[in-house]
Amino acid sequence: MPERIELTPSQRRRCNRLIKRLCANYDDGNCLLLDDGEPCVCPQTISYSLLCWYFRNAVLPAEKELYAEIFKQRTYRCAECGAAFTPNSNRQKYCPSCSKKVHRRQKNESARKRKADN
Repeated sequence: MPERIELTPSQRRRCNRLIKRLCANYDDGNCLLLDDGEPCVCPQTISYSLLCWYFRNAVLPAEKELYAEIFKQRTYRCAECGAAFTPNSNRQKYCPSCSKKVHRRQKNESARKRKADN
């Protein structure tokens, strides 16, 4: 059985907001997976532990910063905008949204330099 992960109060609040917004099994405070004819309260919303496998595997990864915080992954700050992100490699220094803009800018500067040299 995997380790028990305890949530801080702020992590729990963020998880509850995420559950209410994205969880497919959440229905007005009840869990559809545990419903056997009678409504059952969603255990993840009332617990300070990370209990629900569906939440852990399907819902929580949508919030990368919270996921990294809970699972103690390393997060970095984007060199462009300052937003926190979880890198895909050890050389990544821009968040996914800024990396496209920075790459385009660097490519244009390189093309301008190459054109000016000719």
